[in-house]
Amino acid sequence: MNAVWDTIVVGGGPSGLSAATWLARYRRRTLVIDAGEHRNRTVEATHGYLTRDGQSPSTILDAAATDLDTYRCIERRGGEVVEVGGECGAFTVTTADGEVLEAQRLVLAAGVIDAVPDLEGFDEHYGADVFHCPSCDGYEAADRHVVVLGWSAHVAGFALELLDWAASVTVVTDGRRFEGDDREHKAMADHGVVLVEDDAVALVGARGDLRAVRLRGGDELPCGMAFFSLGHQPRTRLADRLGCQRTAEGYLVVDEHGETTVSGVYAAGDMTPGLQLLQVACAKGATAGVGCALSLRRDPALPGEPRRAPDVEAALSEK
Repeated sequence: MNAVWDTIVVGGGPSGLSAATWLARYRRRTLVIDAGEHRNRTVEATHGYLTRDGQSPSTILDAAATDLDTYRCIERRGGEVVEVGGECGAFTVTTADGEVLEAQRLVLAAGVIDAVPDLEGFDEHYGADVFHCPSCDGYEAADRHVVVLGWSAHVAGFALELLDWAASVTVVTDGRRFEGDDREHKAMADHGVVLVEDDAVALVGARGDLRAVRLRGGDELPCGMAFFSLGHQPRTRLADRLGCQRTAEGYLVVDEHGETTVSGVYAAGDMTPGLQLLQVACAKGATAGVGCALSLRRDPALPGEPRRAPDVEAALSEK
């Protein structure tokens, strides 16, 4: 196989663009393929990222893409990757339009898919006053009445965490029985978290001005901000095709260089274990990008590429 690319990065979110930036810094010929299905694409503001606090995720990604485009060894394309195969040094990537691309390495940065509530007004409010991450958006819930949508046992901890900010927290279970045990029930009751085993059917108010959550029977719970915790699924279909190992929670296993259990396949962002924050995703992308770039020293440079340094560890161990 005559690879056209050193690396193909699948996913153009924060971790994918971060990985591509560091591959560019090492002058590795890199293609980024992005389906545009970013987890926080409707979120109005992201928080806690140094020098970018309060900016929208799209603004941050647009700036990152603009910076990345200054590197001549980088190309970005929109599209979906539907199939991958091959092995280290000789991977194939097939896009939805049938194009087959070849690369020596892969970086998977496809993120996760969140399960979202099925209620009237959700799309209107999501990203403005309805969120899935207390760490990311809890500060904006300060002194507000907050409703948490979910029924799994872990929702107890999720709701208690919001007491760092919220004036009150009410858990609504979508008409299901709360799955927590006596310990979770007691913890919520002891700290004033109200449990409502009823069905939420609508969000009341305009985007950015949430007023209440309407229940099936017509009652309305005062609510200035809502959170949901219904689970999420890492996008690991391509990694599974390659045989990458996953953790018990479904995330891709990676080492300290961001490499998966399959040689030459790297992964970054929310599809790997750890905190799911923008700045953490960028850091994971940097780790995978540098790790991938350094691993390419073991392979010959593609035609027309700059000379590569040798594998330093191997060179220094030669007798």
